[in-house]
Amino acid sequence: MSPVPFPSTPLLNGPESEARRREILDYFHATWERYESLFETLAGDEAYYVKPIPLRHPLIFYFGHTATFFINKLVLAGLVAGRVEPRFESMFAIGVDEMSWDDLDDARYDWPPVEAVRAYRGQVRALVDGLIRRLPLGPAIGWDDPWWVILMGIEHERIHLETSSVLIRQHALHYVRPHPAWAPCRDAGPAPDNALVAVPAAGFVLGRDRADPKIYGWDNEFGRHAASTAAFECSRQLVSNGEFLAFVEAGGYADDSLWSEEGAAWKAYARAGHPTFWVRGDDGWRLRLMLEEVAMPWNWPVETNCHEAQAYCAWLARRSGRPVRLPSEDEWHALRRFAGVGELPAELPPANLGLAGFASSCPVDRHAHGPLFDVVGNVWQWLATPTYPFDGFAVHPIYDDFTTPTFDDRHNLIKGGSWISCGNEASPLSRYAFRRHFFQHAGFRYVVAEAPAAPPPSHYETDRLVAEYAEFHYGAEYFGVPNFPRALAELAIAALGDRPARRALDIGCATGRASFELARRFDSVTGLDFSARFVGVGTQLKEGGRLRYTLVEEGELVAYREVALADLGLADVAPRVEFYQGDACNLKPVFAGYDLVLAANLVDRLYDPARFLAGLHERIVPGGLLVVATPCTWLEEHTKRADWLGGFKKDGENFTTLDGLQAVLGANFRRLGEAREVPFVIRETKRKFQHTLSEVTVWERR
Repeated sequence: MSPVPFPSTPLLNGPESEARRREILDYFHATWERYESLFETLAGDEAYYVKPIPLRHPLIFYFGHTATFFINKLVLAGLVAGRVEPRFESMFAIGVDEMSWDDLDDARYDWPPVEAVRAYRGQVRALVDGLIRRLPLGPAIGWDDPWWVILMGIEHERIHLETSSVLIRQHALHYVRPHPAWAPCRDAGPAPDNALVAVPAAGFVLGRDRADPKIYGWDNEFGRHAASTAAFECSRQLVSNGEFLAFVEAGGYADDSLWSEEGAAWKAYARAGHPTFWVRGDDGWRLRLMLEEVAMPWNWPVETNCHEAQAYCAWLARRSGRPVRLPSEDEWHALRRFAGVGELPAELPPANLGLAGFASSCPVDRHAHGPLFDVVGNVWQWLATPTYPFDGFAVHPIYDDFTTPTFDDRHNLIKGGSWISCGNEASPLSRYAFRRHFFQHAGFRYVVAEAPAAPPPSHYETDRLVAEYAEFHYGAEYFGVPNFPRALAELAIAALGDRPARRALDIGCATGRASFELARRFDSVTGLDFSARFVGVGTQLKEGGRLRYTLVEEGELVAYREVALADLGLADVAPRVEFYQGDACNLKPVFAGYDLVLAANLVDRLYDPARFLAGLHERIVPGGLLVVATPCTWLEEHTKRADWLGGFKKDGENFTTLDGLQAVLGANFRRLGEAREVPFVIRETKRKFQHTLSEVTVWERR
């Protein structure tokens, strides 16, 4: 155990500035020293260069990585002018993300000597120490404060304190040695009986406030999520090794029906027949700890990946006849609140957490938290919920890819922290997620709940065209040009005057903004587009009220956007809108009886625009309006030259699109007023935009 208490993450609006500066300085050095002491458990230099597992870098990478992270982020933030060792700051910059369990990294690296990396760490330590001592410090530290980057580096090293300890635990025993600062628990015995505890229904709001962060947090902790949980039951204790033994002995690893398809594939690849850290010896089961093997402590929590935890729940559900599963994130917070466990590390009850106890797990019935045990600490707890962004999520500009790569429904959240979780990790509001085949110091508790653990949507729309149109419709206004779909809808509503406003058709609706805007006035609006992807965006907004997408900044770099109908004043009108996929040139009879039809930037993209226009009078009630907007950009890739409405010479004279519209529509419509030009801007990249004028005309059905 550590000879002195390991400091917790500091409050950001704590004591007066110089006292807080001292606290952060102590926090930095304690973290740095504890991290280096972890690598003192390696038995010689060879242990730094042999991969503990094929899917990750050797430990020499992680020894250098946290120092490199500091320099790279400080350079990016403009807090240091130059680099310390450019070669290291490239080599040690990016770790291995296990894209799947069989994604082996066979790259070869010319790793430097251990002493060279240790000397480099010493240089970085001195540089950061100097920054902490002289950087101006205000009354509070916020998201945009330079101090946030300092804390980011410290908290990042605390994450790797834990992840590196897992790799050391996966190393061959002859590569590690005991260390007085990393002594495990020696209290072991038979597994205690577990039981179910009733947790009442609850409602609460999750998410931290960027304006008042209180402690350092990663981007996915901020925003807002309104949670509501029905009553459920949860296991009083974490599932112990003794409990899990029954699953192993019942053939749970051999029964594919208990495993998800993904889990069964991992199990087959890994040839798993028991938990990874269990070792079958001549004298029975043993448990691999970080630095040694011990006789199996049956009363400690079992440590598994998410697949194993889910399979156990499926087995227990089959055996009990009850709906057993992992808790959702909302349910975990409901049971945390029910147990009276607070949100900040300073509010937490005694627990095997933050290196305050042992360098290992301990018995599952040692730390009572209300009617439960180990709500926090001992081992992380796998959840059923893949990680997802809260409403209002935004990336931090200095670390824009901390969380976003995990928004893929393949990374499940873990909660509660383990014996080594410290700093931000020790906060119940932290939101760490790992691939389901990944190993941390993680186990699980289970719940019995009738309601399924339905995951919230996590995806960002990455289709470039769809994302560009999402930004065009719902995103920022550029160069002072008003939002085009909204401007068209307002123009159409103004032209409608006191005519009836029962039904409107937005044909070529794309991602649907004009449809929602028309619903401010109309009783019902139909949005129709040929692209199912576009229609899907409108439908997602109607049903969920929120959309996330990525925009190209330059090359492979992207920015992350989130829009909400509520922020645009459109949430209340969304129920009046319905979206359909359809062909404008071959409309079904059901699309008729409209008081207004809007065709925005559509006619010059149709394969038969005359056919489309010639039948529109059948879709509009007498006296109803047709609004046509077109930039008149006729291209043969969309419309055969013979089918263009205008943009050519006819009888030796210019024949414009407006002439063509009059020729086709004149028999059934009369034009109201003159054509007008409405500008729009489409963002392609951070520095490339299309600025276009659309010619808009309004026609009244005769």
